[in-house]
Amino acid sequence: QVQLVESGGGLVQPGGSLRLSCAASRRIFSINSMGWYRQAPGEQRELVAVIFSGGSIDYADSVKGRFTISRDNAKNTVYLQMNSLKPEDTAVYYCNVKFSVYTTWGQGTQVTVSL
Repeated sequence: QVQLVESGGGLVQPGGSLRLSCAASRRIFSINSMGWYRQAPGEQRELVAVIFSGGSIDYADSVKGRFTISRDNAKNTVYLQMNSLKPEDTAVYYCNVKFSVYTTWGQGTQVTVSL
């Protein structure tokens, strides 16, 4: 069983930056995609960014130009660099990995953007 552990969330002022990390407990084979989702109170979970096994990347329109997803295969880790943060970015951010026929989620990390 693979576990995903997120870190890097916290409280930041509007315009600030945070870097989220998601580390897998072991090397994962046959990865289809690694991504970040978020869920604000009272809202549905939504895709933020995803990086596919071939290297292609997709972003939600709301974060394009501000967020960057990357991965380090040697460290079994995926990152989300978040710049120019806005109050509407406030949510619990979840890491997601799809490999073979499985989907695994992290426990979530809170990001709060506020004065």
